[in-house]
Amino acid sequence: MDVMEAIKHRRSIRRYKSIDVPDHLLKELLEAARWAPSWANTQCWRFVVVRDEDVKKKLSQTLSERNPARPAMVEAPVVLVACAELRRAGYYKGEPRTDKGDWFMFDVALALQNLTLAAHSLGLGTVHVGAFDAKRAGQIVGVPDGIAVVELMPVGYPAEGPKPPPRKELVTFVYHDRYGHPLNEEG
Repeated sequence: MDVMEAIKHRRSIRRYKSIDVPDHLLKELLEAARWAPSWANTQCWRFVVVRDEDVKKKLSQTLSERNPARPAMVEAPVVLVACAELRRAGYYKGEPRTDKGDWFMFDVALALQNLTLAAHSLGLGTVHVGAFDAKRAGQIVGVPDGIAVVELMPVGYPAEGPKPPPRKELVTFVYHDRYGHPLNEEG
């Protein structure tokens, strides 16, 4: 699958078939995450692969009852708990190198984007879950001090095919030379 095709056709999947994800496909997804760029190649991401039904149910309870991804946490055959080692990305000799502080959110997001595109290319679906009690999720999967839970990601075979949401036109968010100077139609 072409990269632009994967980018344009990937959707957030919140309903999954009850078909297991084979280990070799899961390994391909994690391999895609492994090759993501990261701050000074620190690769601060860490993943907990959850297949256990009881653990998935406990993780689902870290989402509010109104979160539309909550059922997917139990329904999907796999839930990835994406974590980050703190104070590595964005740091040099123990000190932050930018005004953004710890860079872990950027690096984990890059790894997860690689993973979601790889999943789509393999016929699998994912959804990014960010609205949850990260501290409680970390306790459930035994995350040690110095590691932060960033996101939960159900993975499985889609039981739905959502339509694409509308997208803004480039001219509404891309500027020429200075912020606020509209990009001309030619580029």
